[in-house]
Amino acid sequence: MSKKNLLIFMPSIDGWGVEKNFFLIINYLGKNFSNISLITSDKSIKKRIDKNINLISPNSNFWRTKSRYSKYFISIIYLIKFLIFNRNTLVFSFQANLYAILISKIFCKKIITRSNSSSEGWSQNFIKKFIYKIFLKLSDQVIVNSYDFKKELDSKFGINSIAIFNPLNKSFIQKKSKEKFKFKFYKDNNIKLITVGRLEDQKDQQTLLKAINLIKVKNIQLLIIGDGSKKKKLNDYIIKKKLSSLIKIISYKSNPYKYIKKANIFVLTSKFEGLPNVLLETQVLKKYIISTNCPTGPREILMNGKAGDLVKIGDYKSISKKILDYSTRNNKFKNELKRKINFGYKNLNRFDYDLNMKKYYDLVKKHYKNG
Repeated sequence: MSKKNLLIFMPSIDGWGVEKNFFLIINYLGKNFSNISLITSDKSIKKRIDKNINLISPNSNFWRTKSRYSKYFISIIYLIKFLIFNRNTLVFSFQANLYAILISKIFCKKIITRSNSSSEGWSQNFIKKFIYKIFLKLSDQVIVNSYDFKKELDSKFGINSIAIFNPLNKSFIQKKSKEKFKFKFYKDNNIKLITVGRLEDQKDQQTLLKAINLIKVKNIQLLIIGDGSKKKKLNDYIIKKKLSSLIKIISYKSNPYKYIKKANIFVLTSKFEGLPNVLLETQVLKKYIISTNCPTGPREILMNGKAGDLVKIGDYKSISKKILDYSTRNNKFKNELKRKINFGYKNLNRFDYDLNMKKYYDLVKKHYKNG
């Protein structure tokens, strides 16, 4: 029998948290498995992957600027071709999981899939829920990134997923946060707020803008780091409400940590998540966190409010109140805030890089041997 192949499937790589975890995981696997390949639509990532990983992608940059579903299409062609000529293969899919499951099962291959965000974002109607219920059961193992997510997925789709936290490299984040740079927006004595994420409906930055508009205090500033389809809408709101001196939007940064380091408060307003990396990274930098209690992840990271404050989705009034509480804080409030921040930092060991990478390795090795 030919030597076993480990095939990673990730059609579209666009940046942000999902891709950050993806590179951490596959590079770790690349150092521990000899026959490992990656199928993606973007050949430019060659420098970002371990030298042991065989990159399978189009030679042209044509697909790089195409839609996500176009990238799915070309990657699926490569997946089919690979499975035709490599019979002894274990597939590990990070994206387009339904397609990957269907094709793997047609070719009688074992497949591990990783789900990144709450099913609230991708199975709202009956038909989608029905389809996912069938296909997720066909996956030999479903991995999720939080225990709340596991409970949700298992009960909704009748599966037995396994939760492995996102691996967190504390020393890397701390090192990157110390990079010097010039940034003139924040004023020294102001209350500095920040949020980082794609400018899409899921992240709901509109709620945070409403909170700032309700406050309209000159010594409170908000920085938004991100790109996406809602950017124009957000900018239009800022102009309409005359908030330009208080709110600034800048594009995606590969090193957001140095900006978070300058801030006092991080605010997450998402409607759904999986396990938001940015909250973990903010805890590494010991900042106060206000987050929506969305499915899934924030409640788990903030330990039911012991390590930060949780509010209802879309509740801009509660967010504005907590920001104002911070700006007018007394000694009792300051001590409580410090306790929450330190409590969150001390409990980050759950997300330790080596601990969670070992879990990935052990799980893949198990299916790799038994396939």
